[in-house]
Amino acid sequence: MRERARRKAILEAPLPEIAEARADRSPREWTESLQAFVEAQDCERVGVARMRPEWLFDHCDTDFKNVIMLGVKHNYDLLKSAPDQVAGTEVTRQYGRAAAAAKKVSGWLRSQGWDAEPVTGPMAGKILMIPPALECGFGELGKHGSLINPEFGSAFRLGAVLTNAPCEPTPKREFGIDDFCSKCRVCEHACPPLAIGPDKQVVRGVEKWYVDFDKCIPFFAETSGCAICIAVCPWSRPGIGINLAAKLARRAERLGKSG
Repeated sequence: MRERARRKAILEAPLPEIAEARADRSPREWTESLQAFVEAQDCERVGVARMRPEWLFDHCDTDFKNVIMLGVKHNYDLLKSAPDQVAGTEVTRQYGRAAAAAKKVSGWLRSQGWDAEPVTGPMAGKILMIPPALECGFGELGKHGSLINPEFGSAFRLGAVLTNAPCEPTPKREFGIDDFCSKCRVCEHACPPLAIGPDKQVVRGVEKWYVDFDKCIPFFAETSGCAICIAVCPWSRPGIGINLAAKLARRAERLGKSG
């Protein structure tokens, strides 16, 4: 409850007015300048994607052209006990950090003369978070429906900022995680309500990993949160993901040469 109260205060804090004079930087300089928020430990990852209309929820709209994605890393030692209260508090804490980072980046952009709108979780905001995070290089979609990257596995949360500041998009990244998930059943077997299926499904015309939320949400509500699937994911254990990615890269290279 204390962490929720902190997040509420962050969300309710007003944003600064937009400065009259606009700062002038090249698109690359704008994107590179976002690394300052990683260096300040406001977040652990930043990326930029061009806004797409299909990322908006129904009945929402925006005139902003860019999405700045922010990632905040979990403390794995606290998360691995999911779904108990220790892990639940850690999840709430990181959602608070993501909100604070989104508000800070938005405030900085507004001080530079560019309008910006923070988007934070865990409640639904204006846009879907995962699609732009995939697009800007945060990782690949895992079988458990969450992002996976070598640095953090699935043990991170997202925040976002909508803006027209002319940032340069960051590239997508693939590591062979999708193929890995097709053979791994760890999260599938660990899910108490059996919400994670073994195969992909076609969702809105796209074949992807899918979680049955009609099964997931009742258990999630009963335990006031879950996160079991991201805690047991082999990629989430500290130091494992980088080695896995390197191994998969070597395997892909061998297969490419043999082909």
